[in-house]
Amino acid sequence: MPKTFVISLGGSLIFPDKLDKKFLNNFKKTIEKYIKKKYKFIIICGGGKLARNFQQAASKIKKLGNREMDWLGIQATKINAHSLKSIFGDKANDSIITNPNSKINFKKNIVMAAGWKPGWSTDYDAVLLAKNLGIREVINMSNVDYVYDKDPKKHKDAKKIEKISWQDYSKLISGKWKAGMNAPFDPVAAKEAKKSRIKVNIIGKDLKNLENLLNGKKFKGTVIE
Repeated sequence: MPKTFVISLGGSLIFPDKLDKKFLNNFKKTIEKYIKKKYKFIIICGGGKLARNFQQAASKIKKLGNREMDWLGIQATKINAHSLKSIFGDKANDSIITNPNSKINFKKNIVMAAGWKPGWSTDYDAVLLAKNLGIREVINMSNVDYVYDKDPKKHKDAKKIEKISWQDYSKLISGKWKAGMNAPFDPVAAKEAKKSRIKVNIIGKDLKNLENLLNGKKFKGTVIE
């Protein structure tokens, strides 16, 4: 049986200020190395700065509620997913998955996915995709390399956590989703992962680190289960 992986690829890596050509080129090379080994990937794309650009610009014209902000973010994830599909060319399925509960056909070894509905981030969709395919774990790549016991941007003494339970992780983050919120893994996704007993690996953007994980070797990051 070929190995199948669900990767939640943060928008912060795809579109930090503009499309990150260097990272995406190296990401493409890494994934293509493993599809030659018959690995399969579902890559669900976040919105990143593109989503925030849409949200901030629209909010300056009219005050928007959380639902409208989420819809703008979802459209950004679709643009990012189409960008990645274009980059992978004929190695990726033609269609982009938006409903994570729909039947998934791997016509090619790479399937792109984007946001679905308001009320959560693409982290939640990644958990649903894993559940749909009977996969027990999700790889989360973003500009966050570990979960910390407190915000490392505000606290110099913040300590990285290499392993944590879903129950303890939920105590570290806000329990409510807000459009554009920054958390290593969003609270709605965390609740679903706990309920569905799905493990999440938070690994940052290091592609060598991703390869270690794909190869079943020790990697740097946080395991939440």
